[in-house]
Amino acid sequence: MFAPARAAFCAVDRGHPEAVAIDEPERLAEACHRLGLRHVVITSVTRDDLPDGGALHFRRCVLAVRQRTGATIEVLTPDFDGRTDAIDVVLESRPEVFNHNMETVARLQQHVRRKSQYAVSLAVLEHAKRAGAASGVRTKSGLMLGLGETIDELFETLADLRSIGCDFLTLGQYLQPSLRHLPVVRYVPPEEFDELGRLALKLGFADVASGPFVRSSYHADRMAAGGH
Repeated sequence: MFAPARAAFCAVDRGHPEAVAIDEPERLAEACHRLGLRHVVITSVTRDDLPDGGALHFRRCVLAVRQRTGATIEVLTPDFDGRTDAIDVVLESRPEVFNHNMETVARLQQHVRRKSQYAVSLAVLEHAKRAGAASGVRTKSGLMLGLGETIDELFETLADLRSIGCDFLTLGQYLQPSLRHLPVVRYVPPEEFDELGRLALKLGFADVASGPFVRSSYHADRMAAGGH
């Protein structure tokens, strides 16, 4: 069985994935219903062992949750190796937000993400924006700061995201999960996060969450509603 590659920043271990649980969409939908959720973020570990990277399972989960709850939905996906057919399968479920994280700047991609590629991640977001336009899908991405990126590199990445129409952005501090993972190069002060958030909004992002403890799903409901 294929063992997914572990990112150098992530505490999820490599392993032998179990078969996809066919009833997971229904169980997920029931859990969201019982919790009374109005906005749901659906994500997964990378499933490169599956022929479609898990795209069909994403779609089934989105459809089941929406039918059971009526909630708005954000998907946070892997890059599906850049396969547009897999992205299209997810988009067929019409999530309100399609999120795929860049994680870091181009120079640090191989150091931080190992298997992933900067250009592929940009292409995923670009395709999702274009293919999902008719159904109003908005795109989102996020970066971890403090890995050794420069301010110029950061703004080059933000410019790249805006050039493909990325709507939403999250900026947060990288924190080292264990001594086996990449060390923190720099702790970014809260006031610098505030300034970066303001500058990102000036670049044209519809909404930005920027702060030391911000993660991909931070105020995800607010972003989906389109408010600052």
